[in-house]
Amino acid sequence: MDKQNNCKLDIKSKIRRIPEFKGVVFWDITPLLKDKICFKECIRLLADHYRKTPIDVVVSNEARGFIVGSALAYELGVGFVPIRKKGKLPYTCIDLTYKKEYECDCIEIHEDAIEQNQKVLLIDDLLATGGTIKANIQLVEKLGGEIAGIGFLIELDYLNGRQAIGDDYDIYSLTHYENTKPINETSYT
Repeated sequence: MDKQNNCKLDIKSKIRRIPEFKGVVFWDITPLLKDKICFKECIRLLADHYRKTPIDVVVSNEARGFIVGSALAYELGVGFVPIRKKGKLPYTCIDLTYKKEYECDCIEIHEDAIEQNQKVLLIDDLLATGGTIKANIQLVEKLGGEIAGIGFLIELDYLNGRQAIGDDYDIYSLTHYENTKPINETSYT
C-alpha cells in the first residue's frame, strides 16, 4: 500500500487529543499538518469533494481554519477570505457576537469581502457544537453570499454540530469521532 492510501486510512493517528488545554479538550491537528503527505492528501480529499461545486471563494475562521482553508482555496483555484476575531482586520468590517460552548466570542469580516450571490465554501478544522460555523454562515449571508458547502477535517458527531447547523447545507467531514467523550470532560474546541 502506498503512503497516500495509507494516509487516507490513518488520518485519526495524526490527530492528537489533549484532554486539558486552557480548560477544554483540544483536538490538535499539528501532527497532521507536519506530515506533508497526509496534509496534502487531506486537502486533495476535501478538494475532490467540492471540485464539481461552483465556488467563487473559500472562507475560513482563524486560526486553524486559515491553514486548511487557504490550502484548499489554492487547490481549487479560488480566492480566500478570512474571518477573524474582532479588531484584527484593518478595513471596515461587519461583526457578530455569538455564544460558544464555553464563552462568547466576537468575529468580523471585511464589509467588501463577499459579493452579492457569490458562492462561498466555508472550511474549518473541526465541527463540535456548531456555534462558530453558524456565526460564519450568518456573516457570509449578511453580505449576500450563498453557502455552496461547509467542510471540516474533523467532526465530533456526539456533540451534534451538524444538527445545530441544519439541513440546508452540504456538510462534509474527512473524519468522524462518534463517541469519545469521557465522563469528566465537558468542553470542546
